[in-house]
Amino acid sequence: AQPHDPLKRGPLTMSHLRYRPEIDGLRAIAILPVVLYHAGVPAFHGGFVGVDVFFVISGFLITSIILTELDQGSFSLTKFYVRRIRRIFQALFFMLAACYPLAFLMLGPGEMKEFAGSVVSSALFYSNIYFWQQSGYFATAAELKPLLHTWSLAVEEQYYLLFPLLMLVLLRAGRRWLLVALVMLGLASLIHAELSSRASVESVFYDTRARVWELAVGAKVADVPQSQVEQLA
Repeated sequence: AQPHDPLKRGPLTMSHLRYRPEIDGLRAIAILPVVLYHAGVPAFHGGFVGVDVFFVISGFLITSIILTELDQGSFSLTKFYVRRIRRIFQALFFMLAACYPLAFLMLGPGEMKEFAGSVVSSALFYSNIYFWQQSGYFATAAELKPLLHTWSLAVEEQYYLLFPLLMLVLLRAGRRWLLVALVMLGLASLIHAELSSRASVESVFYDTRARVWELAVGAKVADVPQSQVEQLA
């Protein structure tokens, strides 16, 4: 008998990495209430919850990619991070470069100073912390922060940086430890979010620790065996 490999989920092929149009459709549905919220449409005062859906999708996609490549024996941390850089950095730095001259023309000296700080924090992926310390997502002054939306990208990048390392450690100990860790991290994050929200809603909104449970939900969905998915289809 061959030794048990805790990384294996069953037979997988490259077809499991195929384009998933339904996920792009879900992204479109999730972004619509966010856009309508920022447009000031009265019926969408809570439209920012579309961001929560995005975090679940991110947890699902990244975990699916990592698990599939581990099963195929092709996973590499270096290649994973290089793909993230290629996918995100070009669009991000183009957007920063395009916003800067417009901000220079439209913003006052004080606002321009804050904008420069947001450029640095966005480029280094800690803009969630930067904006947390500013007026906040829900303040009127937020309308004068062109890069406010990069806070969610910062949360995702922090996740991309740490989660693959955690997965590798846990999977070496056994597959069940990944499930246990996802449940424990998710519960701890949810409890933290609930308790912290009583003191400051905005701090919870930006706090990566309060978003881990959403990423963990997506990661757990990605860990469902393919046979179970086919039974539900």
